[in-house]
Amino acid sequence: MEALMASIRRVSQAGLWLGGALVLLAAVLIAIDVVLRAVFRTSIGGADELSGFALAIGTAWALGAALLDRAHIRIDSLYAHFPLRVRLALDFLALILFVGFFGLIGWHGIGVATQSWTASSRSQSALEIPLVIPQSLWLIGLAVFLITSVALLISVLVLAARGDVIQLSRLISTRSVAEEVGDEVRSLAELRARED
Repeated sequence: MEALMASIRRVSQAGLWLGGALVLLAAVLIAIDVVLRAVFRTSIGGADELSGFALAIGTAWALGAALLDRAHIRIDSLYAHFPLRVRLALDFLALILFVGFFGLIGWHGIGVATQSWTASSRSQSALEIPLVIPQSLWLIGLAVFLITSVALLISVLVLAARGDVIQLSRLISTRSVAEEVGDEVRSLAELRARED
């Protein structure tokens, strides 16, 4: 299971980099479009559409890494005051609901992409992009995320069966302040080591 999770983590990290590159590319495209409009009174046709596709695809591909890094935003005002086992039960419930919610989104996304394919739907801009292309790229990213989520869920069940609450906490609980500070200190040390 650990080898599988290591492979999934590598794929998720690659998805994170892909997602970040797409969002950065979208920002550059929009910046160029803004400058062209302001200076030359012209525009890159469809820049907003391409940026929208890039944002959707990039987000889908980055979701798995965010889940594994426990980087999703949580409101934990009350959560922090509960005993560890209650927090873990809530984390497990949240993970099940999370997987179910995105499974439902994926299911409906397949329906939309299938309909776009059968109807040969195209975007309404001058680019007339076949919608099945960005929808399929988004769905593939979402599928990778769902595989990551299910693998994480299985890992959680294995750790729960072993009774390893510490490792469970490291896997699915909200990151503590100490973990956040530790990561920042490590990042700073790595940065300084590269500069020397």
